[in-house]
Amino acid sequence: MSDGWHKSTYSGTGDGGNDCVEVAATGATLALRESDTPAAVVRTTPPALRMLIGTLKAGTLSRLATKR
Repeated sequence: MSDGWHKSTYSGTGDGGNDCVEVAATGATLALRESDTPAAVVRTTPPALRMLIGTLKAGTLSRLATKR
């Protein structure tokens, strides 16, 4: 699947320490990973990712409070 990974255009070019998010289409889902930790992959669907991005852009994501 490594051939299918695409780097964000906001990440710059080359290997000069630019951290970036990479995405790959894997059938009906999307795989996301951080360039510094390529073994850690998160999978989601396009509608769920679209909803997350919209929520982040709108600034309406509330912080989850947990009690220990």
